Amino acid sequence: MALEAGRRLFTKPCVFTTAAAVASDLPAPGVTEVAFAGRSNVGKSSLLNALIGQRALARTSRNPGRTQQINFFLLGERLYLVDMPGWGYARAPKAAIARWSDLVEAYLKRRPTLRRAYLLIDVRHGPKDSDRAVMSLLDEAAVSYQIVFTKADKTAVTEIAGRIAEVQRELAGRAAAHPAVLTTSARKGSGIGELRGQLATLVEAG
Repeated sequence: MALEAGRRLFTKPCVFTTAAAVASDLPAPGVTEVAFAGRSNVGKSSLLNALIGQRALARTSRNPGRTQQINFFLLGERLYLVDMPGWGYARAPKAAIARWSDLVEAYLKRRPTLRRAYLLIDVRHGPKDSDRAVMSLLDEAAVSYQIVFTKADKTAVTEIAGRIAEVQRELAGRAAAHPAVLTTSARKGSGIGELRGQLATLVEAG
């Protein structure tokens, strides 16, 4: 049932609405929001494009650090898909990194309509210290979050299973973490239907 609800939800039009570079640019809370976060080049834009079924709605790049704002995409007038700036790109200017960090923290702590943050992690590498810092921020802000492994098509099934088990053990002691770990491939489409179904459930729950 969730899969079908997700399929129906993602037949609706999805449009870019707002880009926030500083906290004062953030739109007023309205419909349900879900945020997609992760290190630079983890595949956030590719995953969003796969979810929406449009190749270029969220811009992708081979250059890490391309997304420097919080971008809002409105799906069917019912759900905001929020693409957040990546982190962990050492060559980005320090001032830019500080600005992004302040913006992300302000967003995560002040959005009553934010139902879940999806923390994207390259399954080949697993979580880094910077990912864990974001998990701690989400725990502190009491924002529900869930790990989504990306680029599963580039990793053996047995390795993925081991990585999931490792991460679930780590999440067990975190207050705001959802226990289930999703595995996706934007290129192959695996896991996309399941994620759409989850998002539809969050929308229905309000």
